[in-house]
Amino acid sequence: MAKKRVIILGTVAVITVGIGLTYGWRQWQEKSILANARTAQVTSDKEVTSGPATKLLWGDTHLHTSNSIDAFGFGVKLGPEEALRFARGEEVVSTWGLKAKLERPLDFLVIADHSGGLGATKALYDAPGFLIRDPTLRRWHDEMHKGPEGMQRVTAELIDRVGRNDLPKALTDPERQRKTSTSIWTGHSTLVERYNEPGKFTAFMGFEYTLMPGGNNLHRVVMFRDGKSRTDQVLPYDPGQGDTPVSQLWDYMDDYEKRTGGKVLAIPHNSNLSNGLMFELVGPGGGPMTAEYARRRAAHEPVVEITQIKGDSEAHPFLSPNDEFAGYGTAGWELGNLTMQAVKKPQDFAGEYIREALKRGLAIEAKTGVNPYKFGVIGSTDSHTALATADENNFFGKHSGGEPNSKRASEAQNLGTREGRFGWHYLAGGYAAVWATANSRAAIFDAMMRKEIYATTGPRMTVRFFGGWDFKPEDFAGNWVTAGYNRGVPMGADLKPGQGAPSFLISALKDPMGANLDRVQMVKGWVDETGQMREKIFDVVWGDSDSRPRNANGKVPAVGDTVDIARASYTNSIGDPELQTVWRDPEFNAKQKAFYYLRVLEIPTPRWVLFDAIRYGAKLLPGTELKSQERAYTSPIWYNPAKTG
Repeated sequence: MAKKRVIILGTVAVITVGIGLTYGWRQWQEKSILANARTAQVTSDKEVTSGPATKLLWGDTHLHTSNSIDAFGFGVKLGPEEALRFARGEEVVSTWGLKAKLERPLDFLVIADHSGGLGATKALYDAPGFLIRDPTLRRWHDEMHKGPEGMQRVTAELIDRVGRNDLPKALTDPERQRKTSTSIWTGHSTLVERYNEPGKFTAFMGFEYTLMPGGNNLHRVVMFRDGKSRTDQVLPYDPGQGDTPVSQLWDYMDDYEKRTGGKVLAIPHNSNLSNGLMFELVGPGGGPMTAEYARRRAAHEPVVEITQIKGDSEAHPFLSPNDEFAGYGTAGWELGNLTMQAVKKPQDFAGEYIREALKRGLAIEAKTGVNPYKFGVIGSTDSHTALATADENNFFGKHSGGEPNSKRASEAQNLGTREGRFGWHYLAGGYAAVWATANSRAAIFDAMMRKEIYATTGPRMTVRFFGGWDFKPEDFAGNWVTAGYNRGVPMGADLKPGQGAPSFLISALKDPMGANLDRVQMVKGWVDETGQMREKIFDVVWGDSDSRPRNANGKVPAVGDTVDIARASYTNSIGDPELQTVWRDPEFNAKQKAFYYLRVLEIPTPRWVLFDAIRYGAKLLPGTELKSQERAYTSPIWYNPAKTG
């Protein structure tokens, strides 16, 4: 026995020494990573990001992994590392065992896991059941271990209770959540530093602030310009349950910048499910919006997400009845807010759609002198699978339960919402396009701040847009991009002083692996002399123009349709691969504030539901949209008489 005891103790000693060595190695590794992060931060701070932006970079600023309370609840097992590997172009295995890989890697990624309950469902799932005392949490724990359906039931209940501010106290204990969040956040920043490779791939720190009073989606993605050495000094902002004003998030951002010397921005998203609250004409509490409030919003939120999986928020037919292309990606999302706790009314639409918000910004500026909605636009996925794909033929769904299968397009899935809201209504989109001076945190973040960015619903179209006063078609014969910068301003900027009517250099090039272009449209918004908000859509250049002259009403005929339903394919026998023009506003009024942005339309192509039908024999519901005209939206260029006269 004595001999055995010595052997056992010796084994324990070896194990203890091994653990100590492992812990020591990890400590050294952490210190090394932090030291490298500090050096990288100094280099980033010195980086010059001004000057002509020559690099077009593609990314996703809104991706969830197993650290998000709802994503894990819906079953996703992939964490941040798999998300980063996938975005960089590596093959990973999805939650349900499918091989997943992008045809083309992304240039940058923001993993934006929910700050509220960061890692909570995963921790609950992993916890020993006999140690869980709270009856609700114990029931949820047991349900989740019954399999995917149990996890989905728990998540549906959890999201509903979040909307009602009715989470169990044990799940919202501040001290417990602080410890969990600290561990996850600092571990995540180490991972992000490891995968960040300036010049090749940029990994950003970020999180999603999930403000959702009564189920109304007022979420923001918070994106940092900085790395581990600064972001480890804070935790993701989580005010807990309650209807906290968004200004508290801005206070958090101000405090971060003051404390660390870093920079941070917020991106409002998915405004189409806010029930009219995302872009209000009034200030907090329903009173008049003040100049100070408008100024704070514009400063903290220079970018807005215009399109994503849960629909498109550019325009709605109710608001723009004369726009034949309004209403893309709105079907199914018009029923109510995010959790369906409130039914949507038509008067709510005006506070939910980007074009109307841009017009409202002009109207508020006329009263306060400040435009709160002077933002640029991007797209992103809001995928809860850890897979940042926006390709129709490679769509992995909103969450792990919606991975490719024969039923996902025809069933209303999860959340217990009304039949017909989920399923084929999801979009396989979108992406953020950034014109930057380099592929780095500093260059991409600064491009977003100056709004030299645009959105697509998935395709990687190359779009450039300059505003000035003397552009001519002959400019395209030379270095027209240089001319655009020298004699005008890029998307996202204010027109410089000039005479006459503004002119615009416009160029759109098809996705090299995608469809031809149907047309490029100029969307103009303004406030007239009576204070009324106005808009007009101009077809400025289009494909097959020789065979598609304007009709008697001045409209450009439809481009046609080559989609083969039986094969889920199309041909580029219509449209054009490249469209360029110089357009001058024929209705310019020098006394009226205005904005101009481009909408670029592809020819019709198959949607992901059609690929499902071909691959899996999926039976689709009547009314399922099998094809669409995917598109890009640029950030606006603004005209202000006070600044250009």
